Parts: sequence; structure tokens; C-alpha cells
Amino acid sequence: MDSELPGTLSVDNFEMRFADIADVELSQLQALSISVEWPHRAADWQHLLDVGRGYVALDEIGRIGASAMWFPHGEGFATLGMLITLPRLQANGTAKWLMNRIMADCGHGCIRLNSTREARRLYASLGFMPKGKVYQCQGTVMTAMELPPLGKDLVLRRLDRADLDAVIALDAPAFGTARSLHLARLFDSSICYGLYQGRQLRAFSMLRRFGRGHVVGPVVAGCDEDAIVVTQPHVGANVGRFLRIDTHFDTGAFAAFVHQCGLGVYNTVRTMVTQEGASYGTGENGAPVVYALASQSLG
Repeated sequence: MDSELPGTLSVDNFEMRFADIADVELSQLQALSISVEWPHRAADWQHLLDVGRGYVALDEIGRIGASAMWFPHGEGFATLGMLITLPRLQANGTAKWLMNRIMADCGHGCIRLNSTREARRLYASLGFMPKGKVYQCQGTVMTAMELPPLGKDLVLRRLDRADLDAVIALDAPAFGTARSLHLARLFDSSICYGLYQGRQLRAFSMLRRFGRGHVVGPVVAGCDEDAIVVTQPHVGANVGRFLRIDTHFDTGAFAAFVHQCGLGVYNTVRTMVTQEGASYGTGENGAPVVYALASQSLG
């Protein structure tokens, strides 16, 4: 990536400049996401600022025209997200200008993102390859199916900080790398459930406030049945309320469970990576997989 990137860009007879996203008022960032009909509250933006870095593009009088962020996850791995461009600037090169700056500063070889349909051509031009879909399932929870009794030695319970190391260890092969900082931050703002067999954690789930209601994610498990077990308490607690689950699965028992609860597919995005090492775990040989994302930006 060219390290001699221009610091300004002329757009429609005015210039835009970079600014650190951490120096921008939350109200301005929320107004930007509202302009493209994204549901992020000020608190959702603050969560992202707590764990990520990024830039905004400002015009000559300090108005935000675009944003982009990256989120480091251990050595050499990052996710990208929150690439937002005001509708009137979307054909003027602002997004690519910001992305070049982000990727130059990020410096990680393994990068993963979830792309809207409109941004896929841009990401492909920057070397990203498609790697599966994410199904954004959301709606008012209509029902919560009853679960059969748990098998022998299985215990489903609320998690606390004493379980965090086990959560990080189970999550790492599923996510693709250890994301200790992010899981610790999510723990602070989430209700968490885990499925234990003896002293071994088999699956976990988190639920937190987000956007129009609540989001379930991440959910990590070794099979559909375990993923359903740890997700069901969150669904049951939110019957009649708005809930969102972003998942890679559109078939199978877990997908059927999500749809039966009343959460239909609202939208899809494409997971894209810079190299194979940035992909999610495949679940081979019984390894855990990510059933639901924390968010499209965090993965």
C-alpha cells in the first residue's frame, strides 16, 4: 500500500480532509449512520470507538462526509467496518480514499469485513475476496420453542467473569484468532449463557442492546443443537420485542430455529477477506464455529 497518500481530496469543488474518528462528536457519527438508514445508537457507536480505530472525512466547515474503522484482533488480524458515505458523495471516490488510508494505517495482513452489495466492487478492487454470506435476521419475536431436556452431564447457565477465559478459548478457533479485548468488552454489556459438559464449555451466547432492540451474538458452538440451546434463553426473554441475529447459516436446524421464532432475513452481506488466513473456522473435526456475529463490523 502506498505510504505517500494525499491528505486531502477535492470533491464537488470543495476539499475533504482526514480526521481521527475518536475526535468527532457521537451525535455527528450517529447522524451519518442515520443518513444511510443504519440503526446504530450513540451507545453502539461508543462501543465501536472503545475497541476500534478509524477516520472520518470532513469538509471545509467540519461536516462529516464519510467514515471507516478497523478493529485489531491480536497480532496481524483485523476486521474492517463502519464504511459509511453520505449518499451525495458515494460516486465521488471518497470511500476508496478513506479505505486506502485505513488499510495503510491498519498494517495487518489478515483482514476480514462484511460488505454491502454497493461496496463489493470497491473491496474487490482493494484485493478482498468473497468468502460466504451473512444473513441479517430480525423482527419481533413471535414465539420461543421449548427445548427438550438436556443430555447427561450438560448444564446451561448464566456466565460471569470467571467464565471469560473459557469463552475466549472456545471462540478463538471459530473466529479465526483470539479476540480477548473484544469479548471482555462484550461481556461488560451483555447477558451471557454457556453450555457446560462437566468443566468443559461447549457453547456460549451473548445478548445486548443494539439498534432498534437487542442483538444476539456472538454465538459459538460445535453443532446446531448446542447453538440453539444457548440462544433459546435470549429468544424466550424477548418474545414480543425486536431481536436481531446475524448468521452465516440459511439452512439446517439453527437457521430453522431462528426463522420459527419470527426472525426473517432482512438483508444479506458478503464476508470478504484479504487471504485465507482471515477466514472463519470451518468446524472441521468437531471444532466450534461462529453461529451468530457480534456485529457485521466486529464479526
